[in-house]
Amino acid sequence: MKVLKKAFVIFAMLSAQFNGVLSRKIELACFAFYVKFVCVNLALIMPFLLFSQHTASAKKNEEISQIHIRKTTDKIVINGSLDELSWRQSQLVSGFNQYFPKDNIDAIGDTEIMMCYDDNFLYVAAKCYSSGKNFRVESLKRDFSFSTNDNVNFIFDTYLDRTNAFQFSLNAMGAQKEALISNGGKNSNAIDISWDNKWYGDSKIYDGYWVCELAIPFSSIRYKEGASKWGFNCYRNDVQNNEISNLTGTSRENNLMNLNFTADIVWEQPLKRPSQRVSLIPYTLIGASRDYEIPSETKFQPSFDVGGDVKLGITSSLNLDLTINPDFSQVEVDGQVNNLDRFEISLPEKRQFFLENADLFGSFGTNSARPFFSRRIGVSIDTLTENNIQNTIYGGLRLSGKLNKRLRIGLLSLQAASQRENDLPSFNYTVLAAQQQVFDRSNIAFILVNKQAFNSNRFGDSVDAFDRVAGIEYTLNTKNNYWLGKASVMKAMTPDDKQMKYNSFFQLEYNRRRFRAEIVSLLVGDGFDAEVGFVPRRDILMFSPEFDIRFFPKTKKIAQITFQADSRVFYKLGKDDNPIIEDFGLEEWQLKFDLKTSFSNNHNFDVSFEFKDFTLLRNFDPTRIQATDLFFQSGTKHKNTVFTASYESDVRKAFSYQISPNAGRFYGGTKVGIEGGIKYRFQPFGSIAMDCEYTKIDIGGNFKKANFWLVGPRTEFTFSKKLFWTTFLQYNSRLNNLNINTRLQWRFAPASDFFLVWTDNYNTEVFSNFQKRNRALVAKLTYWLNI
Repeated sequence: MKVLKKAFVIFAMLSAQFNGVLSRKIELACFAFYVKFVCVNLALIMPFLLFSQHTASAKKNEEISQIHIRKTTDKIVINGSLDELSWRQSQLVSGFNQYFPKDNIDAIGDTEIMMCYDDNFLYVAAKCYSSGKNFRVESLKRDFSFSTNDNVNFIFDTYLDRTNAFQFSLNAMGAQKEALISNGGKNSNAIDISWDNKWYGDSKIYDGYWVCELAIPFSSIRYKEGASKWGFNCYRNDVQNNEISNLTGTSRENNLMNLNFTADIVWEQPLKRPSQRVSLIPYTLIGASRDYEIPSETKFQPSFDVGGDVKLGITSSLNLDLTINPDFSQVEVDGQVNNLDRFEISLPEKRQFFLENADLFGSFGTNSARPFFSRRIGVSIDTLTENNIQNTIYGGLRLSGKLNKRLRIGLLSLQAASQRENDLPSFNYTVLAAQQQVFDRSNIAFILVNKQAFNSNRFGDSVDAFDRVAGIEYTLNTKNNYWLGKASVMKAMTPDDKQMKYNSFFQLEYNRRRFRAEIVSLLVGDGFDAEVGFVPRRDILMFSPEFDIRFFPKTKKIAQITFQADSRVFYKLGKDDNPIIEDFGLEEWQLKFDLKTSFSNNHNFDVSFEFKDFTLLRNFDPTRIQATDLFFQSGTKHKNTVFTASYESDVRKAFSYQISPNAGRFYGGTKVGIEGGIKYRFQPFGSIAMDCEYTKIDIGGNFKKANFWLVGPRTEFTFSKKLFWTTFLQYNSRLNNLNINTRLQWRFAPASDFFLVWTDNYNTEVFSNFQKRNRALVAKLTYWLNI
């Protein structure tokens, strides 16, 4: 407690110096509440912490500590047949451990791994045993789902820092997937499968096993020149045996990709700098579009564009990316959501230029307050359909990578075009970040974000000439993987005179096999206006204790039961212009309970209850459909509840489904709904799926009853491992819009594609007779050329 108290006092003093406006009253109130909060929650969780010290952990494969990798003696042909002499001379690694449904036994279907290399490529092969030859493959598309395919995944921690890694994957029919792992791989959000790069792989099915081979160019990944060791792990989904296994014996309380559980690859010779250091990725685009809601636009408007990217390897671990007139029209459209909350929601980044080392720029802070969110750059919102639309980016650069084993740096700068239709000038977006590893896996990081307007005086008065955020952050990852945490302080620098232009975040988590406990606090000042970040709410001080209890029944039918409890308390700091709640007054508190049951046959059943007690700070219409100025006034208090049940069938089957009904109290009325989906697979050529969400809201009084439908049928066909066709329809009754997006992709060479994309939007309002809103056809050709 003394350490925590001292840390908090120092933190409060630094915060006051950092901004100079934090009143003594708020400091004392924050500290008093914080001390009570820590004492109560530590008293609650201490018995569980002590109990968890004596619980058994899963079996760990201690035999796999080092994998020695030798240079090739002959040419490797990537065809799924292990005919080359180099494979027979390579060290054979096996002895996989089961991760699901149990995690303390040997795998039923073992996996054998071999590796070798030459000056240009790392070669990997795996022989994956099972109980027959009925291997499941959802489709031949890239970036396949892990849970619905027989597949194997290889993780390479090239800096041996247990923080970042590359992942390459193949399924039983040779479909490819690549991904980036960040933040130590400690949770499911730490992997990004949108990343794309140039490499080669193939698979072949035999009786009782399947074989895959990979050739990964050293120029496609980042590593330290002269390195003698890498970190490595491998995990696999064996559908026939209903088993997930991994090489290093990762236990169930840890994420399967956790980089703390890796073996060492020991190179026969220190690695040289890759010979291919420059890649050119030009594109050509032709298209036509028409906006039917503009009366003067009576014909399709043709378009033609060229641009591209340049990747320059400055060193083996530091890369410079340049982009000129980038276009992201081929990127898959976002799934629409019915947001009934009072605050903005975020959607994931899918554009390739922003993905490599994205965690270095975008992981600062927390999901509730991030200083940088790359989707703020070059993306606008269509006010009719609420779809994201592309805004022109003239060009930009990204310098990112490691200067040495422990220091990672990043510089990102892009120039966007002005938007006369939205009264926005041209902006330059620049981000500078640095991350220094300390101790075993912890990091100290710094970030500076600058948004600079050009000729802003020619546009509306609402546009600031600049918006800047600077921050420092410490991330804790202990060697034994028990303690995780983060602490950050950030300051906004803006032209306005708002108070409290800073944000602070503290999170500490303790994770053992049967128990996880977490304490979080977040302070977001009213003046923390991070325009290039994601900050859905400001002028708050939030505290949140959370804990999980895990049970691993000995019965064969149930794999795991998890009980989760989460509470959040929001205090309004009172530094904005809203007098509804006095300084440091209670604004909202939440309580949520979850009971999750994972069955050994891959079925899942969850039940949850959530309660919210809050005061509105602004006038608000929860349905957003009232034709008149009808809303709940600011200052009114509300208590919302929702009970949700969810059931998911076995996704390994050709036919699978999920269903999730919910009901509860909503702004004094009721809200009931159901969401779910069905999917049928035509193995291995594709699938047909339908997602559906229905919500009925009856608030009473003068409010209209709301019936919201969100329906999304989707078809995916893979004619081969190079030709894919996806069609995605989205009907949103709240927006009276039907969106159709169909995309044909031909990967004619590694990381080189031809796209044909058709997009359509229709007005589905009553009596509109499905009037066309807008329509576009785009053909795009990209080619990856190594020099």
